[in-house]
Amino acid sequence: MAQTKRITTLALCVALAGILHVVESWLPMLLPVPGAKLGLANMVSLFVLAIYGWREALYVAGLRVVLGSLLGGGFLGPSFVMAMSGALVSILVMSWSYRYGRPAFSLVGISVLGATAHNVAQIVAAAVLVASAGLFWYLPYLLLFALPTGVFTGYAVARFLTRTPGWA
Repeated sequence: MAQTKRITTLALCVALAGILHVVESWLPMLLPVPGAKLGLANMVSLFVLAIYGWREALYVAGLRVVLGSLLGGGFLGPSFVMAMSGALVSILVMSWSYRYGRPAFSLVGISVLGATAHNVAQIVAAAVLVASAGLFWYLPYLLLFALPTGVFTGYAVARFLTRTPGWA
């Protein structure tokens, strides 16, 4: 029964993250820097990392990008490559900091590190796709938004875990 609950929960997390991935792409630009996003789907990945571990978080993040790209119509295009690179690098950085950086890093700090890694990976992927290092001028602007968006997503997950019975 425990294995069934685990698989069901992970499947629901993939579905929720995929939906958030698509819904966030539909939102009007809320932040003044094009390409900067709130990272709503990353909340699900951070939740899975905290509850189940890095492997499951990596699966959820990867499947979220595939599902979101299929639903959003950009599967295997440049946006898919950028989203996948950002998601995978972000999960790897958050997993490492969750395992080795705690208690020095809270979920909020881990989320900020993940948001930063996500932005760096996406700029690297974009620069490779267009074969130009000229895109790196944009990185400082994206990193300015990694702090507030990472704080928001990390705080939301931390609150959820402490306020919901059975997860904390």
